[in-house]
Amino acid sequence: MIGAVACGPKAGCRLKRLLPDARVTMIDRDDLISYGGCGIPYYVSGDVPDLKGLRNTSFHMTRDPAFFKGAKGIDVLTRTEATAIDRERKNVRTKNLDTGLEDELPYDKLVLATGSRPHVPPIPGIDLPGVYPVGNLHHAEAIKRMVAQGQVGTAAVIGAGATGLEMAEALADLWGIETHVFEMAEHVLPGVLDADVARMVEEHLAKNEINLHFGLQIERLEGDAEGVKTIVADRLTLEVDLVIVATGVRPNGELAAAAGLLTDGQGAIVVDEHLRTSDPDIYAGGDCVVNRCLVTGGTIYAPSGSLANRHGRVIGTNLAGGEATFPGVTGSFVVKLFGLGVAKVGLGLERAQEAGLEAVGVLVVQADKAHFYPDFELMYLKLVVQPDTRRVLGLMGVCEHGDALAGRISAVAALMPHRPTIADVSNLEVPYAPPFASAMDILNATANTAENLLDGRLRALEPDEFAKLLAERDKGEAIFVDVRAMDNAAPYLEALAPHWVHLPQERLDDLMAQVPRGKKLVLICNSGVRSYEAMRQLEAEGITNTVNLAGGVAAVKKWGEPILPSPDKE
Repeated sequence: MIGAVACGPKAGCRLKRLLPDARVTMIDRDDLISYGGCGIPYYVSGDVPDLKGLRNTSFHMTRDPAFFKGAKGIDVLTRTEATAIDRERKNVRTKNLDTGLEDELPYDKLVLATGSRPHVPPIPGIDLPGVYPVGNLHHAEAIKRMVAQGQVGTAAVIGAGATGLEMAEALADLWGIETHVFEMAEHVLPGVLDADVARMVEEHLAKNEINLHFGLQIERLEGDAEGVKTIVADRLTLEVDLVIVATGVRPNGELAAAAGLLTDGQGAIVVDEHLRTSDPDIYAGGDCVVNRCLVTGGTIYAPSGSLANRHGRVIGTNLAGGEATFPGVTGSFVVKLFGLGVAKVGLGLERAQEAGLEAVGVLVVQADKAHFYPDFELMYLKLVVQPDTRRVLGLMGVCEHGDALAGRISAVAALMPHRPTIADVSNLEVPYAPPFASAMDILNATANTAENLLDGRLRALEPDEFAKLLAERDKGEAIFVDVRAMDNAAPYLEALAPHWVHLPQERLDDLMAQVPRGKKLVLICNSGVRSYEAMRQLEAEGITNTVNLAGGVAAVKKWGEPILPSPDKE
């Protein structure tokens, strides 16, 4: 096994359980092996108090060479680099990084679990002291030492992906460090979230004093032998004490490519459904391989500790003579940021359109529990579907109750390999009790909303379009019709009349004579439910120049639109 962090140990341990007499050797360049790298931000934040916590088993044994030898019967060579693979002679040339001693290890079967490495952009000054990627436990220890010793007053994080945002939270939340996040794209979690859902996350981060900078090209880092001092971008110069580079990872596929194994354009190793490489005696898994995407049918690079462990089990089974398969991935994702859960599966609307797929998205806001249960939180879900086939392409959302959100995303993730349609989600059986869900769960409601949209019963107005119309209300292009009760509508009427009018939905049939004519009518309630009812009532009277604010005022509030006062929960 070349690589001893996630996939390699899992494959080796699985093989030893199935074939106890098999001789297994793992080699790794590092002296620290088999750890939870995804836990590094939580070690820096203090949620995981000891670095050993990322290396320990659930029964508090440290996964070091002695553990693997004694408990698993696996030999481990640390600080040992694989320099070449001789496929004809079936051996691996190695070099001890401490002594320089070179050796050869024969194999019957070989596993490449070489993982990935941080992508470090070629920015002048990127090698200054105080500039760290987030690639291993040594980086984690160095960052934690700096902040714990009070050496950091201001920090910059380059990259607004999951790791970058988790590190930003770790620095700002526990340590009170002024934290700035730089991202070349126009929103956080690019490639994961659509811009509208990302906007909700950005609003939450800003409320927790994370400074976000988008679309900036970092020109250089300045400092001296004592450390980094300044980060210079094209439109901003900032004095800093620490810079964390979180600009993604790249697969370690060079060893495989040098041995003549098939790799893709990004350098990731190509494997079949059994996780065999182009050499039937060599398997590969984890961050160094490319996976099949079960949504598009193409390929996807999806580095993940969970994925690496699942790969490892499949490989271990096949090493023992099995025929286990790994079908592919659906792109599931979850992260917690200052208590806000953020999750998705499949494709967002932007990614679907980039892939050449016709797609539409619907945004729904609803309580994650029964609305009468005292501690509910609003959940914001966006479903992405194909109009012609009604196939579900993806789902994303945010909620303060992250476990509740992850449960909904996981339910759809289980469906995704089977190419679900809107009807499958509309009828999905969600366990119901008031502390856990609504009688009509938000998953069902989101699919029902998509059905209404595709059937022409719903015309939705997205929050960004609503904000533009509201900002230009003096042009007189639209009238905003608030169908809530007066206690909700009153502050809006006071601030925005005559462009904002009040026609409560429960009395709308009696108030048809007061409905404005000749202009676009933007129908508004707290969540989009009552305003949809109003749309149907108006439609029955021949009034069709209406649009419904998707997600209602709750979505706009979460989106961070400053024009509106803060509404109550509906």
